[in-house]
Amino acid sequence: MTSLPAPVDLLPHRAPFLLLDELRALEPGRSGTGIWRLGGDEWFFGGHFPGRPTLPGVLMCESIAQLGACVVLADERFSGKLPLFGGLDGARFRRQVVPGDELIVEVELGRMSARAGKGSGTARVGDEVAATCDLMFVLADA
Repeated sequence: MTSLPAPVDLLPHRAPFLLLDELRALEPGRSGTGIWRLGGDEWFFGGHFPGRPTLPGVLMCESIAQLGACVVLADERFSGKLPLFGGLDGARFRRQVVPGDELIVEVELGRMSARAGKGSGTARVGDEVAATCDLMFVLADA
C-alpha cells in the first residue's frame, strides 16, 4: 500500500487558508476523501459567532474545492496547472459544524477538459451531511 500525499504536497494553499489536514483516499482525476479537524482555535470561530462558534458554510465549500484541486493536481495530465474556482451551484447546508468536529470531505469529478472541469462534493460529520455543492473550475497555468 502506498501512502497518500499530504494536502500541502499538492496544493499551493497555506495556513490559515489550507482547509484540509489529511487525505484518506485519492483516485487522481476522479475522486478523493479528506479530513479537516476543527480544533476551535481557527481564525474564524472568534467572530462567527461569539458565544456560539460555527464553521461558515462557505468554508465547507472551500474545503470541498480544495479536495477537488488535490484530485485534479494528483493527475499527471494536469501537471503545471492550477485549478481555480469557476463557480458554485446547489450549495446546501444541513448541519452546524462546531469546534471539535472532524469534517469528512468527499469529492467526485465529472466532466474534465484541458481547460476546465466540474465536480460534486459532500462534507459531513460522522454520518450526518453538513454541506453539499457542485463545483466548476478552470485550469490556469501555475
